[in-house]
Amino acid sequence: MSDQAATISGLESFLRLTSLREKAISTNMANVDTPGYHTQDIDFQAEFNRAISTPQGDGENGGMMQLEPAAREVPGLMERADGNNVDLDREAMAMSQVQLQYQLGIQLIRSQFHTLLSAIKDGN
Repeated sequence: MSDQAATISGLESFLRLTSLREKAISTNMANVDTPGYHTQDIDFQAEFNRAISTPQGDGENGGMMQLEPAAREVPGLMERADGNNVDLDREAMAMSQVQLQYQLGIQLIRSQFHTLLSAIKDGN
């Protein structure tokens, strides 16, 4: 696999993880009033490191994210009397972070495709 293809594959992993984390945060926010619900999150850095260190396969997704990232309960959050531990301020901050990460990933992919397009045009 070329360096360019590996970079794009890594960025694809980055965007996919960002999207999955955004879904986990949205689920937490939607369950703020659900008794007994505990906050779930994805360890973005650990899952991204795992995704980019996974050998590329022949499968549909190239092997990069065939293993689903594990959403885990977030330890150490204060639990309310109803057993719920969702903190909307924490979730809003995490959502802002994940939105910035996604925008960065999109910009980087655009840059990679622009570089590819330039190389194609210069080759003709």
